[in-house]
Amino acid sequence: MPALILQKSQSEKESESENGGKNIVGTWHVSYTAGGSPFGEAFIQWHSDGTEWENIDFPVLGGNICMGSWKPVGTRHFSRNHIGWLYDNGKLSGYFTETETDEVAFDGNSYSGINDSKIYDLNSHLLAEVQGTSAATRISP
Repeated sequence: MPALILQKSQSEKESESENGGKNIVGTWHVSYTAGGSPFGEAFIQWHSDGTEWENIDFPVLGGNICMGSWKPVGTRHFSRNHIGWLYDNGKLSGYFTETETDEVAFDGNSYSGINDSKIYDLNSHLLAEVQGTSAATRISP
């Protein structure tokens, strides 16, 4: 007798993905690395409407607030697209984009992921690219 193979319908997969968003919503303390070295620490709020904002421990005059959007790509996997302004001693000098894919732990209290940041001047010329990782812990309300 052939083995019974159970597959989820497309609507079950979509519902599971949508409900997965509840796993990421909240406030998190995130540590970033680049090239295996510490790169920054941030507080991130992931909102239920698919938006998020971040306050990172970079100098204020260089730019340390950014925002973005996110979407679930599975029950515990999320994709984030992020953008922020950059300043040179308080004068607007460019912007950056960051894409990130994260996986929330089964207990919902941490996540980890990989990210790719691109730094541009005001004429949209790519100046640098930084690839790294993230590790986050949920901040309880």
